[in-house]
Amino acid sequence: MRTLLLTVLFFCAGRVIAQDSLSNMLDKEMATSTATKKQYTYATFKGTQLVNSRTIETLGKHELDFRVAHRFGDIGGEYGGEKSFYGLENSTDVKIGFDYGITDRLTVGIGRAKGAAAVRQLYETSLKYKLLRQTEDGSMPVTVTAFGNLVASSMASNAKANTPDHFNNFSDRLSYTSQLLLARKFSDRFSLMVMPTYVHTNYVIHNDQNDIYAAGIGGRLKISKRVALVADYFKVFRNKASTAALKANGLTFYNPFGAGLEFETGGHVFDFTFTNSTAILENQFIPYTTTSWAQWRFRWGFNLSRIFSLKKNK
Repeated sequence: MRTLLLTVLFFCAGRVIAQDSLSNMLDKEMATSTATKKQYTYATFKGTQLVNSRTIETLGKHELDFRVAHRFGDIGGEYGGEKSFYGLENSTDVKIGFDYGITDRLTVGIGRAKGAAAVRQLYETSLKYKLLRQTEDGSMPVTVTAFGNLVASSMASNAKANTPDHFNNFSDRLSYTSQLLLARKFSDRFSLMVMPTYVHTNYVIHNDQNDIYAAGIGGRLKISKRVALVADYFKVFRNKASTAALKANGLTFYNPFGAGLEFETGGHVFDFTFTNSTAILENQFIPYTTTSWAQWRFRWGFNLSRIFSLKKNK
């Protein structure tokens, strides 16, 4: 009996020791796995849009983003002031769009914009893909996202030749934007982004450029739990011959700059903005901003985003 009791005690003690050893091995394995797994930076920006520019953010898989953007008329200058209630009675551009997350890193979009200046009734398709992601350990210091769109005008062609809205062929209605968006989240409060940009317009008037290059910079500074300052600016590069020829015809273009406040309210992100750009799409506001802050020709505006999750509950 004593032998049986000792055998049972040794057996139980062995099981306890084995379980402790197994538990220790699992703990070490989980710790090693956690240590070797990359921790990526998230929420560099709160939404996919700053003021005029896109951000490096993509939607989650099976998320749908419904977006509305609006630009009012000039606050001051010849067309602003009290007679237009500081631009609120006018609208230079409006856009309604839907973006959808194919994966956590690939977003596709469609949209319809009123359009500014001569070319209007714009349909947009777009792609955004997150190439690289900033890591917490600093091994990858930035997030890099590629963006591209195709925009087509559906308006009736102007019968007068050498005008921006004169279309001989369907291809004359098309324009394209390509961007590489590079951003770094420096802290929970501050993020900065640079945006080398290329815009191609198939049909332009005499002496204008089909190809426009620009360098953009944008940032976000969080000032409270749900409010942040946002701003973006594009330096547009035109050749001197084109600039002089267009100026002789009464056309002067300015670099687009926008600033505003970003409000997060649950599933909504709302941007209250001021910008000298009359247009919303990159294909227009980068090459064709014709109003200047110095002339008080800037405007109120807003960007509104509402995200819906279309994931099936398991």
